[in-house]
Formats: sequence, C-alpha cells, structure tokens
Amino acid sequence: MENIQHKYVEVRGLKLHVAEIETGPAVVFLHGFPEIWYSWRHQMIALSTAGFRAIAPDYRGYGLSEMPPEPEKTTFRDLIDDLLAILDSFGIPKVSNSSNLQWTAYHFALLYPDRVSAVITLGVPFLLTGPEAFPRQFIPGGFYMLRWQARRAEKDFGRFDVKTVVKNIYILFSESELPIAGEDQEIMDLVDPLTPLPPWFSEEDLANYATLYEKSGFRTPLQVPYRAWLQDYGVSDLEVKVPALLIMGEKDYVYKFHGIAEYITSGKVKEYVPDLEITFMPEGTHFVQEQFPDQVNDLIISFLKKHI
Repeated sequence: MENIQHKYVEVRGLKLHVAEIETGPAVVFLHGFPEIWYSWRHQMIALSTAGFRAIAPDYRGYGLSEMPPEPEKTTFRDLIDDLLAILDSFGIPKVSNSSNLQWTAYHFALLYPDRVSAVITLGVPFLLTGPEAFPRQFIPGGFYMLRWQARRAEKDFGRFDVKTVVKNIYILFSESELPIAGEDQEIMDLVDPLTPLPPWFSEEDLANYATLYEKSGFRTPLQVPYRAWLQDYGVSDLEVKVPALLIMGEKDYVYKFHGIAEYITSGKVKEYVPDLEITFMPEGTHFVQEQFPDQVNDLIISFLKKHI
C-alpha cells in the first residue's frame, strides 16, 4: 500500500483523486458502489509487480474526489468524460479497463475504441442500457435498485451512521440472494445488526470505506449508477471491438437476476462482445477482487499479457 501514490487532477472544474503506481502499460481500475479506489488495492499492487501501471480514480462525488455542484444531474457520460480527461492529463494514449461497474468500462470502450486495448469486468457482463436491461415485469418492487431509484435510500440510510450503511451494503452484496425488501421493510432492514462482516473484509477495510463516504456522502453514488441507468450508450454500434474478460462468481447475487445466467452461458453476450473470455469462480460472490484477490490477480495478469 505504501507504493500507491495519490494525485489530484483538475477535470472540468472538479479536483478528482487518482491512486496510482507507475510502472508500464496502463490499466485503469473503475469502481462501483459502495466502492472507491481502495477496492482495487490488491490488484494495483499485484499488477505493478507484474510490470503494469495501475491507475484507480475515485469518480466525481466519490471518495476523495470533489462533488459536482449538482450531484443529482451526474450521468454516466460525465464519468466517461472525466476518465478521458484523466488519461489525457497523464499523457496515456491507450489503456486496459478493469471494472465491476460494467457500464463505465464498456461505455468508454464503445465511445473511444482507439483508446482501449482490452476490457475486464467482474460480476456483471456487457448489458444493454434502458428498460431492456432490467425489464420491470421481472423485477420485484422491493428490489434494492428500484428502491434506491425511487429515492427511498435517503430516508433509509439516514437512520444509521455512514459506517453502518457501508457495512450493511457490503454484507448484502456479499450474499447469494437478490436484495429484495418486503412491503413493510427498507433495504437496510434486510441485515441483522449482529451479522458479521465477510471474513475477507476487515474492520480496518470498513473504517477506510466509512471515512471516505463520510466525506463524500451518498448523493452522487445514488445518482450514478442507480438513477442514471436508463441512459443509453450514445452510440449506434454496440459491438465491443477489443478483447474482453468476464470474471463471474457463481454465488454472486447478480447471477441470480432474471435472464443473466442464460445470457452468459448461452453465448448471447458474445453478440455484443465477440472476443469475450468468461471465467467462473464457484465460490465467488459480488466482490471477487477482494474475496479472492490472488486468483483474480492471476486471471487479470494472464489475460493482459495475452492481449497487450
């Protein structure tokens, strides 16, 4: 961890935080929620040792990056434009993207194919955006994404301190069932207060996350991804032109979502990502990069050495 440098880049009027270890070809790690740059700590160190330059930004409004003046207007395109500006400021012509928020990694590859060598996603395959991605008729009303989209999260989260909210979400997302609340419940109510942290997630890890979310709050994270997910990619050609790797935990709750398993195993996903390799981790849950860092590191490094 001591080898990771922390920099700030002025991007479109905001000071954005970037964690980095400089060595060789650039690999950008893009986080989801409730994550931050720290989610990729194991991968950054391993890839640096293997000769790669590891870069992990905090999105605008996340972690150590500044919040935009109107967080509720943030879009996925804002995150893409921020990433492009960061790469330009570092003088990096081409990168490999690794992400567990697939919209960002694939969106960047679709918009700027000449700037991407490869894409790696963890836990979520390439998906269409808009209603096609999550058809409402198959989604229970208590599903966490719909609850947070409907702006119930603010009141739900507000009953607890930030550390407890982050802890509860990590516990929920590390389980194998879809987080669905009953009519008389909120999402935070799904977690028994006595439930321990996953064994691979320490109290120190939780404290690091909580400190940064106490700084940033949840306004931007609730907007992107949850309230911006209906936005389209902004391109007509939805075929990803670069090699890609999907690392999927078989106990990931996402894999239980309607149609996802068939979409992956039938090869339907390859209609959009023809050069896709898929690796399943039998015991993997949603945060496989933290749960099984050594295995994930080996998979990422092996894939990158084949394609860069």
